[in-house]
Amino acid sequence: MFRWGVLSTARIGREQVIPQIQDSENGVVTAIASRDSSKAQAVANRFGIPNVFSSYDALLASPDVDGVYIPLPTSDHVAWAIKAADAGKHVLVEKPLALDAKDIARVIEARDRNNVVVSEAFMVTYHPQWHKVRDLIAEGAIGRLRHVQGVFCYHNVDPDNMRNKPELGGGGLPDIGVYPTVTTRFATCLEPERVQAVVERDPTFGTDIYSSVKADFGTFELSFYVSTQMALRQSMVFHGDRGFIEVNAPFNTPDYGDTRLTVFSADHNSANVYRFPRARQYRLQAEAIVRAAQGDTDATVFTLEDSVKNQKLIDAIFRAGAHDGWEIV
Repeated sequence: MFRWGVLSTARIGREQVIPQIQDSENGVVTAIASRDSSKAQAVANRFGIPNVFSSYDALLASPDVDGVYIPLPTSDHVAWAIKAADAGKHVLVEKPLALDAKDIARVIEARDRNNVVVSEAFMVTYHPQWHKVRDLIAEGAIGRLRHVQGVFCYHNVDPDNMRNKPELGGGGLPDIGVYPTVTTRFATCLEPERVQAVVERDPTFGTDIYSSVKADFGTFELSFYVSTQMALRQSMVFHGDRGFIEVNAPFNTPDYGDTRLTVFSADHNSANVYRFPRARQYRLQAEAIVRAAQGDTDATVFTLEDSVKNQKLIDAIFRAGAHDGWEIV
């Protein structure tokens, strides 16, 4: 079994990733670290994790850890991903990996010089619903794709939450804007050429709290909005000339509904529904990372090169939000 260590007791780890690693077929969490050892011990007790460390460096030095999951604040992702790779550990690091695409180059260098797997945690790319969307588009199920429409919103005005702290990498685009972009790129296997955007910032926090984006992919457009201060909502729609695909709760289930995608005919008189009740995307992600780390050449993980492409789009959206007109990606 692959031995995972976790850097921090972040909620995403406690509520999603750790439970699904513990339920995976090829890995187990054997170590957790926190600057507050009492918090680490509490999580260790909850999940039966045998080793507790009071510093991240101590965990990275442990010979009993094969790879690490990093759910630290965004501003720490690049530095600790590099430290983990240099310690000889395989790395799964929460998204967004970086706040500027240029910073990912240093992570790639660390990955290559240590011959380890380093991957940004886009769990959606492991979910079978998104593989089905990609297959349907490629098969021509909706004809020529003309438009993709997306939304991801939640309401969070907690001043102590890292999502509302720009110095920690908070903000809507880094936190959730990455999902409409990465799923569109994944489903279509295409890259955007240019973007337009409106970006609104909170006058108190300074973080981006609402963005409305149009991205030109050449053969189709992507339009989406994200907000950290609107009612809870998620949706993605892929609209072609012979039908459209509607993805319900495309990023997070069950908080936003059940995992379901519907393919509607052009006249809306027929529809095929696909459901994925047993899919656990965090488990699938962890298992894929382990297979790749253990040398399975058929294992597919989200690459750092793909991370660069997605972050370049987010960077371009921020630039576009500062002026009228198009911004080249």
